[in-house]
Amino acid sequence: MFSYRYPRPSLTADVLLFDTQCREVLLIRRRNDPFKGCWALPGGFFDFDDPTIEATAHRELREETGIGGIKLNEFCTASRVGRDPRGRTVSVVFVGFACKDSVSPQGSDDASEAQWFAVDALPPLAFDHAEILQKAINRFM
Repeated sequence: MFSYRYPRPSLTADVLLFDTQCREVLLIRRRNDPFKGCWALPGGFFDFDDPTIEATAHRELREETGIGGIKLNEFCTASRVGRDPRGRTVSVVFVGFACKDSVSPQGSDDASEAQWFAVDALPPLAFDHAEILQKAINRFM
């Protein structure tokens, strides 16, 4: 195995899924620490079996909410020091839009719940997800 002398960050993908009117966003309640019980964007770690980081985003959205087949576009990269208490983590954030009436999100895998929230009435969010969401609101609303 090749050994690299420089520390490497973990890579994750997060998903901002808005309703088609951009009035609501889908959040998951975290089943595990860190931030167990808190609301967050669906997402998770890049697996070496994932062919791309976009595939990671699709996989995590499907695993945590049961939703698949949504077109996702790369939105931004979150890389601020301290954004994840588990260590240095860089997240590629994707955005998608879905008709609320055509999907039935259900918490699964790392998510105990999945629920739509009005973008103007959000609960406190885990990690730096409030910052990420605000950036999206500023761009799309």
